[in-house]
Amino acid sequence: MKVILDIKDNRIPFFMELVKSLDYISVVKEVKNEQNGRFIEEMAEAFNDVKLHEQGKIKLKSAKSLLDEL
Repeated sequence: MKVILDIKDNRIPFFMELVKSLDYISVVKEVKNEQNGRFIEEMAEAFNDVKLHEQGKIKLKSAKSLLDEL
């Protein structure tokens, strides 16, 4: 399972030390750029929306309706 966290700047060193001390967690990537972090967060939300759509829990717009809005 992947988890995205937003940590206050002044707590990052403590948190990273804690996470790295746990043998069942591996740090795959640290995103320090706020713009990149927002992009990753938005992509994770989009993937979650697709997953919910596939489960029939939400209905997404079609590509045609998105293009019509433009």
